[in-house]
Amino acid sequence: MEDRNTKQDKKHTLFVQGRERAQITGVLDVDSFDEHCVILKTDCGEMTLEGEELRVGALDISKGELAVAGRISAVYYSDAAPAKRGLRARLFG
Repeated sequence: MEDRNTKQDKKHTLFVQGRERAQITGVLDVDSFDEHCVILKTDCGEMTLEGEELRVGALDISKGELAVAGRISAVYYSDAAPAKRGLRARLFG
């Protein structure tokens, strides 16, 4: 059985125009979004866009495409699973 995320299967692209618009392909799911942050899953890992006045425009999960407008200040990827929180963090944090 082949792994779905082999290098040949990855079709993720990111095009940012003037830090005001982003066109993203290879989108699998959008986890959350607000005017400061858009968190989505791509076929290259979790992707986060940060900025101000962010708006999710065209979203087509079947094609794996997403458009974001606003003032984009950062884009980063994460492959790691979230760290498990200890008892102290769960009680006090």
